[in-house]
Amino acid sequence: MVDSDDGERHSQAESAAVIADPDELARAEARNALRQFDLVLRLIDEWLQTPERKFRLRPSMILQIHREALEGLSSYAGNYRPGGVEIRGSKHEPRGAHLVPELVEDMCDFVNENWDVKSPVFLASYVMWRLNWIHPFSDGNGRTSRALSYLVLCIKLGYRLPGTNTIPEQIAKNKTPYYAALERADKECESEIIDVSCMEELIANYLAAQLVDVYHDANGEEYDNGGHVFH
Repeated sequence: MVDSDDGERHSQAESAAVIADPDELARAEARNALRQFDLVLRLIDEWLQTPERKFRLRPSMILQIHREALEGLSSYAGNYRPGGVEIRGSKHEPRGAHLVPELVEDMCDFVNENWDVKSPVFLASYVMWRLNWIHPFSDGNGRTSRALSYLVLCIKLGYRLPGTNTIPEQIAKNKTPYYAALERADKECESEIIDVSCMEELIANYLAAQLVDVYHDANGEEYDNGGHVFH
């Protein structure tokens, strides 16, 4: 692995970018982020409108969510990576591209088999970590994992979470704790142990912050991004 000087984790894979201009790329990524989150909300609503139908996580859903994030940005949008990938800033080495479809299937099976016995926070944490661990895409792995985790959390809870300071948005503002939780789970996985307790704690804290946002809104209070109320 190649360490990143800025402490960030970045995928390094065969490039398939279709936009070269940095400013245009940033605008396109912002538009796609909104499209991806809108898709997640639609999928949540679709599943919650048919409670008699038990949720099943499918690879096709993951590919659909990824496509929204990379549409118009990469020729691999909605497709698994065709080759190897490195993660700058991480010691984890993702498996070969030929193993990706099976690994994604296994991840989905784990979620589906544990749907009735594991907590919403655990399942959301597992998906967040495991998709990053597999790193099935040339780009957009983090965005897709965070969107998918939020979808799993809401569907398992049985309702769309209120609040505008959403968990994915909180992670995007400061990814350092998120990266640390991923690294901790990666380390445990080296011993063939599934331990996402650090990610669970992180998501639980983000969830609390999102709901505090609702509390402040309900009381007509103004507050900053740190949750400090202005009187």
